Amino acid sequence: MAITDTAPPGADDGAGLAADVGPGPDAGPREPQPERRRPDSTLVLMMLLLVLVSFQGPLRRALSAPVMQSWTTVFVAVVVQALPFLVLGVLLSAAIAVFVPPSFFARALPSRPALAVPVAGMAGAVLPGCECASVPVAGALVRRGVTPAAALAFLLSAPAINPIVLTATAVAFPRNPEMVLARFVASLVVACAMGWLWQRLGRTDWLRLPAHAPHDGESKGAAFWGSVRHDVMHAGGFLVLGAMAAATLKAVAPASWLRTAADNPVLAVLALSVLAVLLSICSEADAFVASSLSQFSLTARLAFLVVGPMIDLKLFAMQAGTFGRAFALRFAPATFVLAITVAVLTGTVLL
Repeated sequence: MAITDTAPPGADDGAGLAADVGPGPDAGPREPQPERRRPDSTLVLMMLLLVLVSFQGPLRRALSAPVMQSWTTVFVAVVVQALPFLVLGVLLSAAIAVFVPPSFFARALPSRPALAVPVAGMAGAVLPGCECASVPVAGALVRRGVTPAAALAFLLSAPAINPIVLTATAVAFPRNPEMVLARFVASLVVACAMGWLWQRLGRTDWLRLPAHAPHDGESKGAAFWGSVRHDVMHAGGFLVLGAMAAATLKAVAPASWLRTAADNPVLAVLALSVLAVLLSICSEADAFVASSLSQFSLTARLAFLVVGPMIDLKLFAMQAGTFGRAFALRFAPATFVLAITVAVLTGTVLL
């Protein structure tokens, strides 16, 4: 029996008619619905400061404990050392994402995908960009016709081997300059290998092409400062979390636990690799967190530095949102396994 959109005359009980016609002239004006207002960040900050001032006595006594003094020292040291590199990296990555047209990359890369992959990987060594910026830039490259294998190689290499990251690594490991070379070699190998792997095994139905750039319709100045504000707040928050985690490991975690994990080479590499995924620290700042984990071997800390800029929680979410969940569910685990393998092999040879 077919169901039509119109009812026979007289069949309406009045409710449908009232819904279609709306309130009559005697119903009066509708009361405006109250809008949900989001809490102002300034108000939240003021309330937080008021709470801190009100409880300054107990807080002062708590911070005077030896454990908290050690925790505060490590936390402040990591944040103060990493913050200048983070800000500089965010400024440069925003400038590249906004002012360098994606067509530049399409013209600069070779037409053959097998050659475009290493060229795109090496481009990450001269074009600074944190992982927060590399995902939308890679999406723009795919939209402009760059082969996905090359775009993915750039996505992985740019936040891992750019000059800001390598300089930060050299500053964080002044007694181990070989860490800079090891990080560069391992990260570049992983980026190129994943690009070639996608070229060989990737399928077009796994990759959802991005529809538009994140700053379409805005002026270049507005897009630049909008990108800077977003990345500073986003990456700065993860830097604070990473510094807190590093300080907690140094000050609170039992030394026997850390010694057990650090003394087992396999467990040490796996522990720091998983920690890199969970902390989601910006690549401009992760070297200072890694250097504070002095209980672990250089190879384990190299795995932390190679895995973090390529796959972490925020990167997985960004990759899924840009290229689709089917892509992220395949690309992220493969990148994680390959990054650990290459980091261990590189550490064995160079460290």
